[in-house]
Amino acid sequence: MTRRLSAHDLLGLVLDTGSYRSWDEALVDVAPDEAYAAALAAARAKSGVDEAIVTGEGLLRGRRVAVVAGEFSFLAGSIGVATSDRLTRAVRRATEEGLPLLAAPVSGGTRMQEGTVAFLQMVRITSAITAHKAAGLPYLVYLRNPTTGGVLASWGSLGHVTVAEPGALIGFLGPRVYEALYGRPFPEGVQLAENLFAHGIVDAVLEPERVADVLDRALTVLSAPRTPAVPALPDGLDDLVRDVPAWESVTTSRRKERPGIRRLLRYAARDVVPLNGTGAGESDPGLLLALARFGEVPCVVLGQDRRGQTEHRPMGPAALREARRGMRLARELRLPLVTVIDTPGAALSREAEEGGMAGEIARCLAELVDLEAPTLSVLLGQGTGGGALALVPADRTVAAQHGWLSPLPPEGASAIVHRDTDHAPEMAQAQGVRSLDLLAHGLVDRIVPELPDAAAEPEAFCLRLGVVLQHELATLLATEPGVRHAARLARFAALGSLPVPATG
Repeated sequence: MTRRLSAHDLLGLVLDTGSYRSWDEALVDVAPDEAYAAALAAARAKSGVDEAIVTGEGLLRGRRVAVVAGEFSFLAGSIGVATSDRLTRAVRRATEEGLPLLAAPVSGGTRMQEGTVAFLQMVRITSAITAHKAAGLPYLVYLRNPTTGGVLASWGSLGHVTVAEPGALIGFLGPRVYEALYGRPFPEGVQLAENLFAHGIVDAVLEPERVADVLDRALTVLSAPRTPAVPALPDGLDDLVRDVPAWESVTTSRRKERPGIRRLLRYAARDVVPLNGTGAGESDPGLLLALARFGEVPCVVLGQDRRGQTEHRPMGPAALREARRGMRLARELRLPLVTVIDTPGAALSREAEEGGMAGEIARCLAELVDLEAPTLSVLLGQGTGGGALALVPADRTVAAQHGWLSPLPPEGASAIVHRDTDHAPEMAQAQGVRSLDLLAHGLVDRIVPELPDAAAEPEAFCLRLGVVLQHELATLLATEPGVRHAARLARFAALGSLPVPATG
């Protein structure tokens, strides 16, 4: 670990030079006894601040933001009534003034000298943070060394984006308390920032000098205008879509070199901020979650990652719980949601069953059907089974030429109907899985051509798809929310009443 930065040192690194303005006011009187009053006086002399929290505002790359930062040298950053009062007043002011809020906790937890009343301040702080987020305002968190106890269990764990200091001790129960209570040391390495990143608890581990860059990128997405101009589509785009057999699309979509969600973001998006896991101790490489912009349009992206799904590690229930984090972010931040479908199918295993795979699919469907945010699904490649279905419901659906959607891989359908896999091409055709059939059914709204397939022109294809996504997202943002949501419900209510097209 490098030396611990003071609150003001950290703010000096993150905010534009000379832009910080304090919001700190006189503290409430907590009527300390003689010993506690002496401890407070010593803490003020040692730290150079009057409490364990510093609040104010400043500029981050020219953008006005509110800040709250802990000061560990003041009684180990512990939270008492006066600390909580200052923090919650700052959070409410940020909400009233419509400012993004940056938080940098560092704390050993509740201030023991104030007992249960101090402990319950975490409810008060959480209430203020919740109201800030309910107003659609960003809340970004940088966890420092150490962040433990009630601070981690309240305002430290509520960020839309949460990053941590390298080597930081981050945990619910401090190791010294654990050892005193149980007579043995806490398992080594569990409460380190790097271990929490590996388990999907935090989104990144970053040195203090790098925090401003990530916050700026995140705020560029989160603060982008929600009424961007609708870009025109290239002339003749639909004329480039070829009529190909369904089985050709199936086999083409499985090519190893075909671009997936990562290359789509690399070539077609900007200001990409990768997010990590559910924040609940799990992460699945089969799903990628990020904030990004396509052109000028901000969005939350959750995409099935073809690179992260293997025969030995197919997409599991954790991926769908991670997807629901993306849906929650879109709802809280009032951003469009883009779901990218590219999966050979969800895990079929004891672990998947015991992990509640079917329930996770159902919860994704329920949330997407009723999500207030604009939604756009992208059928990028394989769309097999419930794993694909979980990300399908949307206001609009775009498909790559060789994207397809089916309840089972065609080989599985053939095994059920013909008791062999030899009839897979026939089943793919008969079931109408290809993008052109889905377009005729009204399940797909637009097809993006592949010339002749995305693997042969990865960058050009991703750029072409990116232009279409800009157009579709901007159009959705320009549509009145009630009209958009009613149309989504009507779209799926009409399933089965549409004529079945001839398949090719």
